[in-house]
Order: sequence, then C-alpha cells, then structure tokens
Amino acid sequence: MSGNLAAFACGVILLYTFPMLPPLPWLIAAAFPLVWAALHVQRLARLAVLLLSVLAGVAWASWHASDRLQRVLPASLEGQVVSVSGYLCNIPAHGSFNSLRFNFCITHWHRGDNSLVNAGELPRTVRLAWYGNGDKRLPGHRLRLDVVLKKPHGAMNPAGFRYETWLFRKGFRATGTVRDVAEAPAVFCTAHCQYAAWRLKLADSLASVMGEAEHYPLLASLLMGHRGAMTAEHWAVLKATGTIHLVAISGLHLGLVAIGAGFLARRLITFLPAGYPAPQRQRYLVLGVVAIACLLYALAAGFTVPTRRALIMVLVAGWIWLKGRQVSAWHGLALALFLVVLTDPFAPLDQGFWLSFGAVSVLVLVFAGRLAPPRWLAALALAQAAVFVGLWPILSVLGQGQPYSGLLANLFAIPWVSFVVMPLLMAGTALVWCVPGSRDAVLLVFDGALEVLWRVLNWLASLALPDSGADVGLAAAMALVVLLVLMVPAPRLRMVLLFAGALLLGASSIREPLANPWVEQVEMRVWDVGQGLSVLIRHHDQVLLYDTGPAVPGVFSSVESVLIPNFRRLGIRRIDTLVISHADSDHAGGLSALFAAYPVGEVISGEPERLQALDGGYGGPVPTACKSSPPRTIAGVRVQFWQGDDADQADNSNDLSCVVIAMDPGRRFQVILPGDITAAVERAMIAAPSPSVSQTSDPTTRIVMAPHHGSNTSSTISWVEALAPDWVIYSAGYRHRFGHPHPAVVDRYHAVGSRQLNTAYSGAVRLVLDDTGVRVGQQRATAPFWIRGPITDW
Repeated sequence: MSGNLAAFACGVILLYTFPMLPPLPWLIAAAFPLVWAALHVQRLARLAVLLLSVLAGVAWASWHASDRLQRVLPASLEGQVVSVSGYLCNIPAHGSFNSLRFNFCITHWHRGDNSLVNAGELPRTVRLAWYGNGDKRLPGHRLRLDVVLKKPHGAMNPAGFRYETWLFRKGFRATGTVRDVAEAPAVFCTAHCQYAAWRLKLADSLASVMGEAEHYPLLASLLMGHRGAMTAEHWAVLKATGTIHLVAISGLHLGLVAIGAGFLARRLITFLPAGYPAPQRQRYLVLGVVAIACLLYALAAGFTVPTRRALIMVLVAGWIWLKGRQVSAWHGLALALFLVVLTDPFAPLDQGFWLSFGAVSVLVLVFAGRLAPPRWLAALALAQAAVFVGLWPILSVLGQGQPYSGLLANLFAIPWVSFVVMPLLMAGTALVWCVPGSRDAVLLVFDGALEVLWRVLNWLASLALPDSGADVGLAAAMALVVLLVLMVPAPRLRMVLLFAGALLLGASSIREPLANPWVEQVEMRVWDVGQGLSVLIRHHDQVLLYDTGPAVPGVFSSVESVLIPNFRRLGIRRIDTLVISHADSDHAGGLSALFAAYPVGEVISGEPERLQALDGGYGGPVPTACKSSPPRTIAGVRVQFWQGDDADQADNSNDLSCVVIAMDPGRRFQVILPGDITAAVERAMIAAPSPSVSQTSDPTTRIVMAPHHGSNTSSTISWVEALAPDWVIYSAGYRHRFGHPHPAVVDRYHAVGSRQLNTAYSGAVRLVLDDTGVRVGQQRATAPFWIRGPITDW
C-alpha cells in the first residue's frame, strides 16, 4: 500500500519534469495495457499496479495544470484599463514604493457600459499593487477595481528565483496595478469570500488590541501567519540565521497546537467517570480535539499551502499514534505525501514541499529505528544536526546555501519558541479575550519573550558566518556520512565514518579554492535582470562581469536573486574584472552583497567616486577610472575601455558610462557593451580614432548591447549604420513603464539586418563564440510548460 501511495506522488512530481503537458487521452490510453497486465499476468501484476499509480499521479496533476493554464489573460487586455469586481483573498500588506499589495478574487469582468463579461476562461485570481497608497486602507472587503493587468511574467535565468513559477503555483494568472477603487456590496459573498472577510476582521482585531506591542510583526506572524508588518530588517535577520520557518505557520506551530490540545483533552478526560469513555474511544476523542484545534489554527493562519501541508502531516502523525505504533513511520510519511499531492497537485513546485518532507524523512531515518529515545536535550541537538546536514544537498540543488549560523540559531530558537513563546502567546491571547483589562500586562510579557528571541537572532546574524556553499555531490556525500554517524550505534564504526568524512573534506579542499571552471570557447551571458543590465563574459578560467543589475535596498537585488545563484550553478568562484558602467541603481545594484560573496580582482567604472558613495554600501576594491584603464588581454580576448573626452562635464550620468569593447585576435567577433550612453556620446565614439568601431575594421560577427536598453535617446541612425551589428540585445523589463526598446530603435536595427533579442521576452541570452560563428540560446526556449517560451512579436 505504501508503495502505491508513494508511486502516485512520484507521478505528480514527474509531471513537472516534462517539457510539455501530456494529452489526457494519451494517458488514458496508456492505462489499458497496464490494467490488462495487472489482471492477467501474475508476474507483472505488482509492477503494473505501481506503474498505474504513477500514471494516475501524472494524469491527476496534468488535469489540474491544464485547467489552470487555460485561464489566460487575452493579449488584447494586456496594458488596458479594465474593470473587475470581487473580493479580497488575503490581508493587504504594505509593499515597496509606498504600495498596498493584495490578492484579489474576481467574480465579474465588466465592459465599458458596465455590462458583465462572460468570464469563461479569464483569470479568477490576480496579484495587485496599489501604488502611492501604502498608508491607506481599502474601503471594504468586496470591491470594484479599475486595473491594468499583464500576463504572469518574471525573470528567466538558468538558476535563481522564478517569479513566474511562484505565480503559477499560487494560481495567479495575471498581475497588475490598481487605478481606482470602489466598494461593491452587491458582489455575492461565497463561503470562501466569507472566510476571507472573517480573517480580515480577525487581523484588524489583533492589530487594534496588540498593535502597540514592540514586537507586533513577530507576534502577528506567530499567532495568525500575517507577515505584512514584517520589515526588511526582520527578513534580513531571519534569512541570515536560517529561521524564516519560525514565522511561516508550519509543522512546528501546528505540532505545538496539537500537543497542547492533546494535553488539555487528556486532562479533561480525567474528570469523567472512571472507565467512561472506553480507553480506545478516549484516544479517538483526543485525536478529534487535536484535529479541531489544529484546523481552527490553520484557518486563522490563512489556510495557506504550507499550513495545509503541515495540517495533513500532523493529522497523519495523530493517526499513527491512534494505531498504537502498529503502523510504520515510513507508511505514515508515504500517506502524508500522497494526501499532500492529492489535495494540492502543484505542491512539488514549492521549495517548502521538498524542505519539509526532507526534514521529516531525516528525522524518521535517525529516530525511528532507536530502541530507546535519547534525553530531550540530546534529542534536540541530534535532530538539529540531522536536519542541518540532511537538508544541505536539497538546498544545494535548489541553488541555496545553508547558513552555519542556522545550526546555532535553531538550537536556541526552536525550544524557546516551542516551550516559551508559543505557550505564552496562546495563553495570553485567551486571557486578553476573557479579561480585556489584562492587555497591558500581557503585552509586556509578550515583548519580553520575543525580545530575548530577537536579541539572540540579531547577535548571531551580526557574526556574519558563511553559508555552506558546497556543490551538490559534496553536500550529498557529507550528509550521508554525518547521518550514518548519527544512526550507527557502534563507536568504532562511527570513528571510521568520521575519518572518512574528514578525508572527503580534505580531498575537496586540495583544489585551488578560487579556481574557476575552464571554458574552451568564449561565452557571453546576458542575464535577465528586468529593467537593468548585467553581462558575463568568460573564457578559459577568466571572468569579466559588466554591471550587476538593479536593486532596491530592503526589497530586491538582482545580485542575490540572479547573479549569485547562477554563479554557483556555473561553478564560478571569483570575478577577475568587474566593470560598472556608471553608478545608477539599475546598473550598480547589490554591490556589497556581490563583494561579500565573491573575491573581485579589479573594479573599473565610469563614476568611481559616486560608486563608493552608494547608499546601499560598496565594500569592494578601490575602483579605477574608466579613462585611466589601459587595454588588456583577458584569456586571449582583447578588451578595451572607453569613455568620452567630455565625460567630466556631462550633465547626464548616462553619458559617463564606461564602454567595453572585446575582440578576439582573429577578428572573428566583437562585443560592444556601451552602458547607457546617449546620442552625443555615440557620435563621439564613432568619430574617435580609438577604439575603432567603424565598418572598415568589421569583425566577422559583431554583437552589441543596445545603449540605454533601447531608448530613443540612443541608437541613432548614424550609430546603427556605422556598427551594423549582426546581433543586438536589449536588456529591458517586460511591459515596463519606460517602454524599452522604442519601436523606432527596433526599426533602425531591423533596417541594417540586425537580429534582435530582448531579455524581457527571451529570458537570459547565452552566446558561444567560436570558429563556427555564434551559437545563441534563449533561456525561455527551454522553459517548462507552465512558463511561456520566447516571444518574438515584440
């Protein structure tokens, strides 16, 4: 039975490895020979049933994915002001740029004459931002909105966070901005609508009663999973200490509720007459109380995906307890896995799915086979060590590091939250509800307990301990060795395993710690960083990085979300030359994070002084001025740096951009990275005797990054005709308010025969330059079925 449940779950997971959705009739047709084999071929019956379970899982997930993909925003509605009515799906939260962000469940689409539109396969749930109104409240729960929508879209790179996957997984089939808001009491409120309204009132009530608490953001997160009041500082500390799970309602919180409810239920049963109810019925009664308590807490916490997953796992654990250990822990885990993917076929797209089941699997592996459980303190240390090393390879596959401070932080934070904070919050909230006059004293106790937690986490975050950045192979090997040490009872064998682990670590450190992988051909990667720019050029073991993309302090950094995960994937361990064209935030974002993660040999910039005075911090080598940087050869590629003679007097910082021109000795290719230069600098560059970019010195292939993302202030006719590039690449945001690239610029490059790519539609662009020419790859061409592929009609 466990095998069939696990096989069904494997089928659901398997679907998300397919490049396209398999047609449902094909899956049904494939089931017939398996059914025949299961009924008529005894030797193959077991295998046929397992394969049928896998096929059922694939079909189940495919059916749900197909239904979600069919709800598409028509291209004719993108960028248009449309009117919709419906209700708030979640609690609004303050966002960046003074915005109010919320999820909206649409019940009706309206025409201009206020008549209803047949919703058909239009999106039902959208993610919205109301800019300039971050300090306001929406006028009600049921609303009519004027919105500007666009299809789900996000940066597409080989590694790193994929917003488009997150949107698909959450069911958002469009995103947009709000233009106008009005109450709509006529909207029919379904059961889900009433639940959303109840939770909104619950959040308002919590804020009115406990909003004055110093640690209210943590308090609201732990009590009802509302993280809208969390600040950038909160997230930074939790991320640095690996304790984000503490403020996400998960198995830890529901487990504590289950233990508390079970304890109270068993105490209350003692007041009943002896022998009533029967012992077996008492167990059922306790499990019923636990289930109701956990369900109510899950509903108060928003009944989110992680909460539902945790609820299922707690209930399965209760069922195993009810059976009196007659059921294997592994069977219970298989049942929980089956129920999770059955109720939520999109769960495998969630990193939390892999981390939660990975953690539980490790704990079962370490504790299930023990004859006697260790003491509570030893059990806590053992569990933390096991989970730390057990999740290491999973985090490596996901492109994330495991902060070493997390081991220390969780050793303190988990028992403190479990045995002190959560009991106090639950009991104190009940006390305030029953005796409102106790509020001030209760809040004082709440702040005291949370202050201790926050001070410890802050201190551990300030230590700035490194992450476990090992590759997947080493992480898996070390996890295996450490888990065997924790499981094996024989002391001598433990010593042998520890010695083997030490040898493994020693062997991995023999190689040059900062050695980059060897790349035979010149490779150029234009990262998809939205409305910004970042280009990587590497050859042999040398790496040149041109710009680092955009960043908004405390909100977003392309260095952390794009560059670092992709550098880890490529095995890059150092940056030889970093060129920051100029110090604008869309070109020089996240520098302090980059310098903290990678050693950088030299920094060259068109604005060295302004670069060191950035608000987000600098923290790197003293930058060299672009003008004073002589040409050099980097792994056989001739690289020149150029800046206009009048750059010192330029009023526009874009004209201070440091231009990079790279050409191989055989003139097979030339790459020009001009930053954000405008028309005046373009003319000066064309007329300059050096570097030579005129047609008289044309290489076989010329690749140009469009100046200023394709703005009409650049890429003049004279520039385009003088360069006549074979390839021109725009680095721009999808449907960004600047509208890059400008249609006139696109037409100019088209007139000279240039092939054009835009990261907004192609994702990251990879160019391999060798004797055969240029091989171009677009990341969206390899996108999974739930992400749109390259779009060429822009």
